[in-house]
Amino acid sequence: MSSSIKGHCILSHGFESGPDATKVTALADVAQQFGWSHERPDYTDLDARREVSELGDVPARLQRLLALARSAAARGPVVLAGSSLGAYISGLVSLQVPTKALFLMAPPVRMGAAPVLDAAPVPTSIIHGWSDELIPAAEVVGWAQPRNARLLLVDDGHRLSEHVGASAEAFAALLSAL
Repeated sequence: MSSSIKGHCILSHGFESGPDATKVTALADVAQQFGWSHERPDYTDLDARREVSELGDVPARLQRLLALARSAAARGPVVLAGSSLGAYISGLVSLQVPTKALFLMAPPVRMGAAPVLDAAPVPTSIIHGWSDELIPAAEVVGWAQPRNARLLLVDDGHRLSEHVGASAEAFAALLSAL
């Protein structure tokens, strides 16, 4: 890793989204501005595997991010960021790979039979919509509180489409605090 690069951000898109999605693209721009290298893994092939589950192949998504994070961590500091299912796998991977910080957008605290969201005790910033139709805001508040996570609740739904700029600003605040 170049001495001018502060670390590496891995930005994971949500289910049925893609690496060119608006939010992860905005985060990539912020990472670059703050001197962090970045990548946006493509999970669309795994999301399409409906024979595995209604959310595609979540274990394979987790393994893909784990491999990328391990490789990046061998070179320097890593920040994991994700939206929805991307936030869920980012939290779980942070338990297995040294992670400098987490940025979670609309994180699913519970997903059916899947394990409850867990994450390493690292600086964590969360943005979530009060009107999220999939993940109740109260569950996210309850998850964030014992972790002393920075939490921004906004007047938006699950996709946070009205708060791309606020998401980018919150990510910038997290990176600038590292």
